[in-house]
Formats: sequence, C-alpha cells, structure tokens
Amino acid sequence: MNEAELLELAQEAILLTIKIATPVMLVGLVVGVLVALVQALTQIQEITLVFVPKIVAIFLSIFLLLPAMMLLLTAFMEMLADKMIAMGM
Repeated sequence: MNEAELLELAQEAILLTIKIATPVMLVGLVVGVLVALVQALTQIQEITLVFVPKIVAIFLSIFLLLPAMMLLLTAFMEMLADKMIAMGM
C-alpha cells in the first residue's frame, strides 16, 4: 500500500465519521436551541433543563439511526476487507 492509497483510506474514514456523526449532532443542536429558546421565553434558568432533553434526544436519535450507521460501517469494512484480500494479507 503506497502513500496515496493510505491517504485516500484515511480520507474515506474521516468522511465516514462525519456522515455517521452529523445527524446525531444536528439533533443535539436543534434540541439545544429549542431548550434555550424556551428558557429565554420563560426565564427559567434550571441547569438540568439544558442537559436532560439533549441527552434523551441524542440517545433516541442514535437508537433510530443505528441501522443506517451500521450499513455505512459494514460497507466500509467490506471495502477494507476487499483491499486486504487484494494485497494478499
């Protein structure tokens, strides 16, 4: 495996990480903004009101998106296995 193939593989791994993490992070962002808006409108400054809804929303989004994440990871792993077989490892 030469340097170009290694860099391409690293780039694909980073892009895969971004593809998997983006939906979950967007859910956390949207819930955080909504909670901040509710806090600003009602002037309730309870610290746990920020964390609990975000944690629940993130866990729920991971639970719902896990099959799609596994498909992406499986395809990436199959590509890696094919490259290893082609190299004779």
